[in-house]
Amino acid sequence: MIAEITQGVKVSVETEYQSSYSNPSQYHFVFTYRITIENQSEFTVQLLRRHWYIHDAAFEAREVEGDGVVGQQPVLEPGQSHQYVSGCNLKSGIGKMAGSYLMERIMDGTTFNVVIPEFMMIAPMRLN
Repeated sequence: MIAEITQGVKVSVETEYQSSYSNPSQYHFVFTYRITIENQSEFTVQLLRRHWYIHDAAFEAREVEGDGVVGQQPVLEPGQSHQYVSGCNLKSGIGKMAGSYLMERIMDGTTFNVVIPEFMMIAPMRLN
């Protein structure tokens, strides 16, 4: 598991290769990632937006951004956490992702970026 804390918000990431949804002979490798966002600060915060950088080893990098995560903009009181699972398709079977969440401190409307730590996605057969 990879984790990073920004302004009291901890983001942890776990990845898993999905062999049953992948087709390596067609250059289709599917990964899921589980994100846990923990509010370790003393303020209530809301996740507003996400911004991802996706690097596929042998192909062009991509950027993805938009509102919330998997259709939600969770509000986290101090001590609360939010977890979700999403996925990524790669053509090479080796890649990495990193990014940020735009968060808002509910008390005063201050916005700030929270780092999503860089994590690797490697299909097991690529390790040989």
